[in-house]
Amino acid sequence: MATKTEDLTKTDDEQAPEEAAAAAGAEAGTDAAEPDEQLTDESTEDGTGESEEPEEAPQEKASSGVGLGAGAVVSAALGLVSLSGGWIGTVAAARETLVGQLRTSSAASVATQVKEVYGDAWHTTALWAGLFALAALITGVVVLARPAFGVPGRPQAAWIKSVAWAGVSLGVIGLLLAVLKYSDALLALPSTG
Repeated sequence: MATKTEDLTKTDDEQAPEEAAAAAGAEAGTDAAEPDEQLTDESTEDGTGESEEPEEAPQEKASSGVGLGAGAVVSAALGLVSLSGGWIGTVAAARETLVGQLRTSSAASVATQVKEVYGDAWHTTALWAGLFALAALITGVVVLARPAFGVPGRPQAAWIKSVAWAGVSLGVIGLLLAVLKYSDALLALPSTG
């Protein structure tokens, strides 16, 4: 406490020599380090002022595999949607049912009514499921084939391969089921005759 009171009672003229001495001591410490740095800089320069050391080429940024992992997950998700039908397939089938009801008159035969109202909706659901399955299949194959065109010697993470294979498998199964449903080989419309 006494030193602080002492500093407060000193005038600016009395404090100036002490501050100057402290600043000179700090500069002397930094000046001592500077000549070493100057020697190192001068030793690497030739007469033109350029460095003799070759410049390093910027290193290419290595891929972390996030894109491939995301692609694998998307492939598996699309495969699951192809098996469940998805919201878009449900909406498209409902729309096709409505269109079928509007197109057929009450005087139409039962076979025509069943085909227009239910058959076309079933085929629409199969079509959308097939599109999702095809997207899952293509995405999974791209994820699995991408390392062949990437950096050599950099292996793909095991979980990415596993999820991509799951997406490809679900895509193949979904595509097969969609073809069977669309061709009426699986769960065909009931006979009306």
